[in-house]
Amino acid sequence: MFHKTVSLVFLFGLFSANAQQNDSITKIDSTSHPLKFNYKQLIIPSVLIGYGVIGLESDQLLSFNHQIKDEVTEDIDEKITIDDFSQYAPAASVYALNAFGVKGKNNMRDRSVILVTSYAIMATTVLGLKSISHVERPDGSSNNSFPSGHTATAFMGAEFLYQEYKDKSIWYGIAGYAVATGTGLFRIYNNRHWLTDVAAGAGIGILSTKIAYWINPYITKKLFKSSSENKSTSMIMPFYNGQQYGLGFAKIF
Repeated sequence: MFHKTVSLVFLFGLFSANAQQNDSITKIDSTSHPLKFNYKQLIIPSVLIGYGVIGLESDQLLSFNHQIKDEVTEDIDEKITIDDFSQYAPAASVYALNAFGVKGKNNMRDRSVILVTSYAIMATTVLGLKSISHVERPDGSSNNSFPSGHTATAFMGAEFLYQEYKDKSIWYGIAGYAVATGTGLFRIYNNRHWLTDVAAGAGIGILSTKIAYWINPYITKKLFKSSSENKSTSMIMPFYNGQQYGLGFAKIF
């Protein structure tokens, strides 16, 4: 059962990246014009979030969660903590690619504003749902299982990577979504989350980045009314890795 679930989730992650290729978003300067909204972009994150939310009360989905947990705990020899790092890999790849000369859609300032915005939306949503849902983790360690913050962070970054480099190659997006899917699977493997937690986290991550791109023209217009691209900009970005809260500081020149 678990191996079938792994295959299903992995394929769905890759499908998410490929489905994005057909989004009718017009490539324009994000600082002066809003991106064209397409309701079809809401389908995948809505299905994922809906699955997770329904799973909070559905006896069938809750039973499926426990079947997966039982399969996983039978095969676990030791935990693999790569998910603590892989959650950040897709977003970090955007800056790594740019450093190696592969230019994305936006400049350093604009992409950083988008990333901070999407992270703020994602973190607020995840922490809010954790505080009101009180779902016990599979390992019984705490009651903040729903949704998966690691998975949300990873899929937020995967969508960020896709949006920045989709005009270069769809394979950047596929790679990002593969890493994000792997992060979600490791959260299940490490007995830290249920499948419904991971599904909801993935949907929240994708949707957070989409919203950030939609509203970015208005944010940059407010933040940089009289500043030029060459002036420095400072930003504070909150983070939450499932155990610790913190703030990150970035200065863009």
